Amino acid sequence: MRRAFCVFALALLAACGKAPETASDAPDIPTSEATTPLHVLATSDLKDIEPLAAQIRKATGVDVQFRFGGTMESTQEVLSGSQADAAWFANAKYLLSDAAGQSKVKVQEKIMLSPIAVGVSKSDAAKYGWDKPGTKMTWADIARAARAGQLQYALSNPATSNQGFMALLGVVAAAGGKGEALTAGDVDRGAIADFLKGYKIVGDNSTYLAEQFIKQQGTRANAFINYESWLLSLNASGKLREPLHLIYPFEGVSTADYPLMLLNDARRADYVKVVEYLKGDEAQLWLARQTLRRPMRAEVAARVADLLPPLGFQVELPFSPDRQLADGLIDAYLNEFRKPIASTFVLDTSGSMQGQRREQLVEAIHYLAGADASLTGRVAKLTNRERLWFLPFSNAPRAPVPFEIPAGSKVAKGVAPQVDTEAKLAELKRVRDTADELKMAGGTALYDAVLAGLQHMLEERQRRPDYQYSVVAFTDGKNTAGRKLEDFKRAYEQLPEDVRGIPVFMVLFGEAGEADLKELVNITGGKVFDARKTPLYAVFKDIRAYQ
Repeated sequence: MRRAFCVFALALLAACGKAPETASDAPDIPTSEATTPLHVLATSDLKDIEPLAAQIRKATGVDVQFRFGGTMESTQEVLSGSQADAAWFANAKYLLSDAAGQSKVKVQEKIMLSPIAVGVSKSDAAKYGWDKPGTKMTWADIARAARAGQLQYALSNPATSNQGFMALLGVVAAAGGKGEALTAGDVDRGAIADFLKGYKIVGDNSTYLAEQFIKQQGTRANAFINYESWLLSLNASGKLREPLHLIYPFEGVSTADYPLMLLNDARRADYVKVVEYLKGDEAQLWLARQTLRRPMRAEVAARVADLLPPLGFQVELPFSPDRQLADGLIDAYLNEFRKPIASTFVLDTSGSMQGQRREQLVEAIHYLAGADASLTGRVAKLTNRERLWFLPFSNAPRAPVPFEIPAGSKVAKGVAPQVDTEAKLAELKRVRDTADELKMAGGTALYDAVLAGLQHMLEERQRRPDYQYSVVAFTDGKNTAGRKLEDFKRAYEQLPEDVRGIPVFMVLFGEAGEADLKELVNITGGKVFDARKTPLYAVFKDIRAYQ
């Protein structure tokens, strides 16, 4: 992610981009001829289009090479001056919301469509009468159902992902009733609070969320809010306990239009060829059949009508192009409305961490404690009301060191970014100072430390159940002391059932055993993040989107 995105009025989008020139007069390039790759920065939700690269090369001679990343980090990369020739996002409305973003994008062309939908387990849709013919569910109905406990959903993080933010902004736009004139001061705070009461499974990646929803459907969640294409693919996978009934809120939804954007004007001719191929019948039909995204042209869509549900009354919600609305909503979500975070950072302080590895760990913690003013850094920063513990370990886990970020000032109406209070700045400094004092010596009792972190989180959740708990474990080496993985498994099975709701996120670094770490997160419902080729601070920022 990665990805939060301000949804724009369609007229603004038209002003931001223009159709690329035709390439009908360009000579065909033999597919065997070596060409300079066209590097495309794509968001991770587009990973399923990767097989198209071979088809594009065969049809156009252009060697497209995709690189996938989170939406927010990809947006930051474009704004900072990406080395990619083109970018392909689910939508680019946040990127194009100011002059800085517009100056980076030379031209854009929409490739396909997928609206946001609310996928509800069929039995619950029937139970509450949401599946009756002619039923017109609104975003207000969705928010009321969440408040009443009828709707408990999985959703990507609204602060870092496109679909999560589009869903949240859909609730806000419908509640505001002012369309393009909606401002940050008009935001209905009650509608946000109601909607987020149903937010049960958090993540920053649709693949991860799908895996967690499959495991927890019918127990922790009964709904998945995502693009229509993802929900249809889940239904077709056969992995769900029961199919999802798709709800398209009556007053309108936000639609991903997947713009392919030219960043490097020197590659315009190749970009045009790729766009012409992607908008042609062959690619449009492939995209519809393989990814269940809707073709741009009605005549092509008619040929795959059997795959895609009829939309009925379907409109695009008009939203304000006010950047303050987007930034204020992100800030309010992080610092006021979401269930506050409580996490234990299990930190390897063994002897092998001395030197550069220690420096990287300390640097990463400094970034989370406010040292990074970039777009992704602001989103990853420790938030108001957050509780955090450092649990250092070497030969054995040590006592957790607690931190608590104070709440911000009260906001009576609307949303707006808040300035850090003196109390918050002081606690952030204490986090940085504590990281500076970490001492490295001894062996690596990884599994003892992770188990201690989980036990600590269970105890804290009994005292304060209104927090969202997780464990973040970092190690640079293989386990050398205490429990082995099999011992950990047995101990984990003895923990109360409540532990199933506390994911463990592992950071793979140095010589740590990848297979063992992956097995550990499979048990605990977490995820492995690879810091061997990525700066550690960037990995820590990625983890924040899953908390």
